[in-house]
Amino acid sequence: MIGESGLSVDAIQQRLAYVALALIAAASWIFLLASERAMLAMRGDGPIMAMMWAMMDPSAVAPYLAASVAMWVVMMVAMMIPAVLPMAMVFRGMHKGRHATAETLLFASGYLIVWSFFAIIGAMLQWLLHSNGWLRGHLLEAGAPLMALILVAAGLYQLTPLKEACLAHCRSPIGFFMAHWRDGRTGAILMGAQHGLYCLGCCWMLMLLMFVGGAMSVTTMALLSVFILAERLLPAGPWVSRLPGVVMLSAGTAIALSH
Repeated sequence: MIGESGLSVDAIQQRLAYVALALIAAASWIFLLASERAMLAMRGDGPIMAMMWAMMDPSAVAPYLAASVAMWVVMMVAMMIPAVLPMAMVFRGMHKGRHATAETLLFASGYLIVWSFFAIIGAMLQWLLHSNGWLRGHLLEAGAPLMALILVAAGLYQLTPLKEACLAHCRSPIGFFMAHWRDGRTGAILMGAQHGLYCLGCCWMLMLLMFVGGAMSVTTMALLSVFILAERLLPAGPWVSRLPGVVMLSAGTAIALSH
């Protein structure tokens, strides 16, 4: 069926699915910007400010973890929707079934579920580091020793075969779907989750760089999001990840030697 605009109903639904994902990502970034501003100001009221106050007191474990998990989930949604969108577009292009658009959204949901579980781990790690005095400032930056450790670890991981293998899956959407295709709505969720696991294997150490630039720093989040997308889309192959890995390793070593 062709609509008045000349587009088929299927094409309209397809575009609406992409718009929905883009709007969710945009809303997440707006929330993060508002949260960063509140964290830096540390005054005012409202739900965002209440979350920020909770994240300033790691001795109150339950409120701290509740606020931190919520924040990390929003962070993962904002940062990883751009990474999954090209994959979702390939999924939609290969899917010829009647429920293709709905299953595209379910594929993205399965992917984000994996990253939401990682968000819980990230929030718990943040609490552990913060409660032991290893994070400082309103944006929760690591001190020099921890910063050096994270940079060296992240740099080394960028050079490992596991990183390369996981990145290869992320860089080859058609190959992934040819190898792992499952029909139906449950299949879409499972494929999304499986892709999410490959993506997690590719990016988990990069996410720890949040503590280098500040766990609540929107600038750090944006830079990591751009880098994660570049690793998948740029044609330079493994060097897109290896060269930054060498830079991270060198920077971490320099920081360690200077302190």
